[in-house]
Amino acid sequence: MRVSEIGFGTWGIGKTAWVGAIDSVSVDALKTARELGINFFDTALLYGDGHSERLLAQAFGNADDVVIASKVPGKVPAKPGKRFAEVYPLTHVQGCLDTTLLNLNRDAIDLYQFHGWSEQWADDPDWHDCVEKIRGSGKARFIGISVNHHEPNSVLPALATGLVDSVQVIYNIFDQAAQDKLLPYCHEHQIGVIARVPFDEGALTGSVTPQTTFPAGDFRNWYFVGERKQQVWGRVQRLLADAAIGLEELPEFALRFCLSHPAIAAVIPGMRTVNHVRNNVPASDQGPLDAALLERLQQHRWLRNFYRTSITEKLQVFSSAPLSEKITTILKRFGRG
Repeated sequence: MRVSEIGFGTWGIGKTAWVGAIDSVSVDALKTARELGINFFDTALLYGDGHSERLLAQAFGNADDVVIASKVPGKVPAKPGKRFAEVYPLTHVQGCLDTTLLNLNRDAIDLYQFHGWSEQWADDPDWHDCVEKIRGSGKARFIGISVNHHEPNSVLPALATGLVDSVQVIYNIFDQAAQDKLLPYCHEHQIGVIARVPFDEGALTGSVTPQTTFPAGDFRNWYFVGERKQQVWGRVQRLLADAAIGLEELPEFALRFCLSHPAIAAVIPGMRTVNHVRNNVPASDQGPLDAALLERLQQHRWLRNFYRTSITEKLQVFSSAPLSEKITTILKRFGRG
């Protein structure tokens, strides 16, 4: 399966977590991406309860020159100790796949990924049976795993089974952990790798400064909570100086970093506008970064997990939210939203 090095991540157009997407603008961005050579689009049933999937169908119909990857959400969170059959019961996976195909207006999907993973499942016969059933149905050409945040090595035992065709993992200048073990393994065994979050949710575009604000309800309010924006800005300034580039060059530089590793088949920046697409596509033509520069970038590895927030940080976000948002949060917390 041949995919463009620059893919299109659709979380941002699903209208959940990321606030502000406009459907007509999103569809224009999708169509422009295709016109400019992007043929790989990554989505998930979780993105707006299938909204991103339906936008792909609106933009492309069932065109066979477009490669689409989607993901099955867990029926329950994949917390430690949960069995595979509790998180991904076969009937749940099959039902979600049918819903995804209905959303996409397709009979089959190119790549179907488990949206979250636990290392302990590698030898679970329920997982093996689930993969065989999905493959046998003819509704998914390839099977992949989207690895949990900052846990790249957790998927290695599953890869050793030979049941997995591709892996999706966080990989960017700040989070380089995947290149320690996962990327070399995938390169050696010809397992496709999709690099997600290449911009670290916007940090590596240079658009997150200490003064940056985000719309009410946007997940970046807690991803960049507290002193995190100041920390990001300081790290970005040191990166720019070390790489000898300007702030406007940072997004392309970040994408080229991902594509410099030979294991990476595609990188999927989130894009919501035509300008995002036009700005990101040229990175594929610029080639990999210089080996000496890549070596210097090792010092910019930053071990942290912004997806996790403390109780204090969550309260800080909650206290600064509008009253209507606070009420909605409380109702959801008690199952009434």
